[in-house]
Amino acid sequence: MAMTVRADVVDGVQPPDVTNAIWPKLKPIRDRLDPAYRIEIGGAIEESEKGNASIFVLFPVMIGVMLTLLMIQLQSISRLVLVFLTAPLGIIGASLGLNLTGKPFGFVALLGLIALAGMIMRNAVILVDQIESDVNQGLTRGEAIVEATVRRARPVILTALAAILAMIPLSRSAFWGPMAITIMGGLFVATFLTLLFLPSLYALWYRRRLDERGGAEDEVTDTSEHMRWSGAGSLAPVGK
Repeated sequence: MAMTVRADVVDGVQPPDVTNAIWPKLKPIRDRLDPAYRIEIGGAIEESEKGNASIFVLFPVMIGVMLTLLMIQLQSISRLVLVFLTAPLGIIGASLGLNLTGKPFGFVALLGLIALAGMIMRNAVILVDQIESDVNQGLTRGEAIVEATVRRARPVILTALAAILAMIPLSRSAFWGPMAITIMGGLFVATFLTLLFLPSLYALWYRRRLDERGGAEDEVTDTSEHMRWSGAGSLAPVGK
């Protein structure tokens, strides 16, 4: 035999907040129940737990696909690690945003956090790719870090700002509000942290090669392939 109690919440209140407020007050009743009886949480909370379970099952697959795509794009394990380390930066802003607005961290907020990690790593890929491009054009790694950060700062900030502004209408929704707040707060803080943290981490990672000038070895290699020593001991082009 089962007895179901149904209720609804007023507008602007999240079911997790109501459940967290009522559940401790039911503890005396739960303690006095016979062994064959129990009280369980259902409704939105139960569906949220099912959704979280489905995400955690696919989480390893998602991480594997993400690492594969990053490896194809960056073609370097060290650069892949640098980009992947920027993903947790969104947790700082997301937690601040949820605490300031009083939104719960539930299923939709978790979806926002996953999407936020992808946005942050996209910005990191753009920045790392620009650094490597500047190195290949002949700059030292130290110069390339500064030039790439300055050059890509404005497009990265404007892209993040556009995404933040697009989330404003959803932030007032009772259901999608936590996801919007997670993305807005996390992206706002993580964008500036990425522009500071990633160049610093890159410089620390390549600290012994900061003065190494890119493109020099390629130029020497190309020259050696097209030149040969003449019989008189001078360097002459091949075929002349």
